[in-house]
Amino acid sequence: MSIADGKRLPPEVFKIDAGRMRRGWYTDVYFSNVALILRTLAERGYRYRGKYPVVREGNVNLTDVDVGNTVAEMQFFTKREPFSIAAGTDEAIAILKECCGYFDSDHGFVSTYDELEVYAVQDGTKLLPWAPAMKIRGRYRDFAILETPMLGALSRRTRIATNVYQALVAARGKPIFFFPARFDIWQTQAGDGYAYRVAVETYNRDTGGNVVPLISTNAQGEWWGGKGVGTVSHSYILCFLRDTAEAMIHFAEILPPEVKRIALVDTNNDCVTDSLRTAACMFEKYKECVESGREDESQKYVLFGVRPDTAENIADLCVERLGNDALDCGVTPSLVVKLRSALDEACETMKLPEKWLERAKEYFRNIKIVVTGGFSPLRIRMFEALGAPVDMYGIGSFFMRGENNDFTADVVRVKLDGRWREMAKVGRGPVENPDLVRV
Repeated sequence: MSIADGKRLPPEVFKIDAGRMRRGWYTDVYFSNVALILRTLAERGYRYRGKYPVVREGNVNLTDVDVGNTVAEMQFFTKREPFSIAAGTDEAIAILKECCGYFDSDHGFVSTYDELEVYAVQDGTKLLPWAPAMKIRGRYRDFAILETPMLGALSRRTRIATNVYQALVAARGKPIFFFPARFDIWQTQAGDGYAYRVAVETYNRDTGGNVVPLISTNAQGEWWGGKGVGTVSHSYILCFLRDTAEAMIHFAEILPPEVKRIALVDTNNDCVTDSLRTAACMFEKYKECVESGREDESQKYVLFGVRPDTAENIADLCVERLGNDALDCGVTPSLVVKLRSALDEACETMKLPEKWLERAKEYFRNIKIVVTGGFSPLRIRMFEALGAPVDMYGIGSFFMRGENNDFTADVVRVKLDGRWREMAKVGRGPVENPDLVRV
């Protein structure tokens, strides 16, 4: 799946609970009340008999307005500045396809999706504030109860996609690991991982970049075929009595070489020492394999990166204290600078044969620094502005927070006398968006 191909995800991807959704199980009850009233009025043959109609355009015959079967135009939009990255539109369309309709007198469900006009942007589209991501035209009572789940899909997916996009911009295209799985219930992972992928592809499209999506669980790649990648946990290192080097040697020996070897190096709150010890042990195993003719096996001992994840209330032993916890604690630019310098200069203290010196320098200088622990676009911009030699960022809970991306749905027109008439609450009205395409 790629947003570039213009194809939408099919409804079966989302595993929608259509049976209950059609009956309003996931709906704010007031929408269910509205649908019931309109259906009842339609069955009674009710025609508008109010005294205070507000119809801005003249020459409208109000004596035969079939309220229960009102045909309306509804638009779905968000107001985040300066723009949002749309995601969740395919999911919202799938909800319509599976659940728009009514139950007949025999309690059988009658789909009326084919009677709708549905317009939607493609996931990955930049949405300006108030610009609709979707528009629906059809009998309102058939899709009234779907407003809640559709808004939910659009709001969450768009918020995550927009937050990821902001992080990529802040990181100047450096890879961003997607680590929010532990901060929410497991059922959200597939959709959240898809929204992340949408943002990565959109960033690449906009900048000509080639950022690779990096997710932490297989579930996050379920909708697009991605696979989880990751490092090791503190708990794993504690099983080795806090010996990070020994823990990584066994990681490297047992797991296939395509799994990136990234050492978590803050367990002892001494990132430089643990990075150097681990890198040296890995390099010695690498060298041993090469010298014995086992080139393929040597790739298992290539240390791809080190990951400092120092807690925000602790200062690493190598950091020179400035007396300000905000500058001293957690993963700081100065910690990253010291770590990079230590890795680049590691060969100077190693007793290596002349023939191995250049190869060793390349090995250590190719070790990447992956930082995690409370990162957001604001913090990333600070690291980048200071020139901190970070190669990759890992972000978790920020992706689900960020700024408000709440979606709203408004009826903006109704069909009267066969013509579309503007009909919206005060302060709202139809908004055009050239990126909308007929579904």
